[in-house]
Amino acid sequence: MATIVVGDVHGCLRELKQVLARADFEPGRDRVVFVGDLVNGGPDSLGVMRFVRGLGDGAEVVLGNHDLHMLAVGLGGHKPRDKDTFEDVLSAPDADELLEWLRHRPMIVRRGENLVVHAGLWPSWTASQAEAVAREVEGALRADDYRRVFEAMYGNEPRQWHEDLEGEARLRVAINIMTRMRVLEGDGSLEFDYKSTYEAIEAPRHAWFDAEPARWAIDGAQPGGVRVICGHWSALGYMKTPRLLALDTGCVWGRALSAVRLEDGHLFQVNRGGLDL
Repeated sequence: MATIVVGDVHGCLRELKQVLARADFEPGRDRVVFVGDLVNGGPDSLGVMRFVRGLGDGAEVVLGNHDLHMLAVGLGGHKPRDKDTFEDVLSAPDADELLEWLRHRPMIVRRGENLVVHAGLWPSWTASQAEAVAREVEGALRADDYRRVFEAMYGNEPRQWHEDLEGEARLRVAINIMTRMRVLEGDGSLEFDYKSTYEAIEAPRHAWFDAEPARWAIDGAQPGGVRVICGHWSALGYMKTPRLLALDTGCVWGRALSAVRLEDGHLFQVNRGGLDL
């Protein structure tokens, strides 16, 4: 059995099927883990949702910011944005089943020393703390009053995690860290406007995974560290270090969809046209 981790799909069903074929993925034998953002941007969000859900227990999905936004529109009454492309999901005859399935997906998936999350982890979190915070958010999303999550999650404040945060503020910053974070300011606070490349970051700003001490990191001083596997930051592209495996290579922007087989680290890619790279 192999475990294949796939980057941000964003409704690109053809490329998803192609990259899984490249990885010799066999349903029933292998497992596929998605880093989030199954939907929005590409041509077939509905097809992606049905395909991934149809894999049953052979697929695991962590929630991304676009997945949560679609849930907020479909289940929470939030207004869609002009650029949203998931109306096919919301108007489908099986929309209720698809949205309920998505609402029950996790924020974090751990596979041994690998932890899959859409955007990243707060520097002061250990891996165990990150999982505990993720369970808090998941519990709120799965509760009877889950709509309160969608009311709370929009906004940029607070910009730093504090363990004594409560209520809506705690949910919002936890979701922002795990699904929207790219860069931190010099004082360690979240910076939401930066979407350019890693190389273009100007100090004192820094990538979230460069913050020290990173208590979650497998190459840090804290025991029980992990390598984070994430997506979200398409301008970062593919990056592999001892503590990070970044897999959003911008398929929805005309570049590539990437997948990695965990057992041997082999990288598979197809470009937006479905051709092998």
